[in-house]
Amino acid sequence: MRLTEHELTVALTGAAKTVLASSRRGRKRGADIDQTWDEMDRFKRFKLLDGIGTQIFPVLTDLPDVEVPVGGRPTFTEQEIRESVERQLGDDIGRLRRAVVVKTRVTLVQTALAHIPPRAEGDLRQDG
Repeated sequence: MRLTEHELTVALTGAAKTVLASSRRGRKRGADIDQTWDEMDRFKRFKLLDGIGTQIFPVLTDLPDVEVPVGGRPTFTEQEIRESVERQLGDDIGRLRRAVVVKTRVTLVQTALAHIPPRAEGDLRQDG
């Protein structure tokens, strides 16, 4: 799947904020997730983004190319995402752990895809 740098950044940040919101720190006292995000130091944000990015970027780039109309978002079936996740995993993990990792990454990729902004005019324009 071809995505712009902006789309990837927004997808990654949205997924990271969702993970943060589901953590103990994010649930504490009903905190506003954007405020919690802003209060995190840059290194903590980097570690969270790096950890999530290493899980979702290989899957996002492995998804099939789809036509995305202006104002639309890329959509994929759960099966397409699952197959992409499974291709990225090695054979060195057990069956139970593999099932948990696949389910978790599919959910994480779906979350990232949900945060991709609508496609704007001129995105992914071919100039050559």
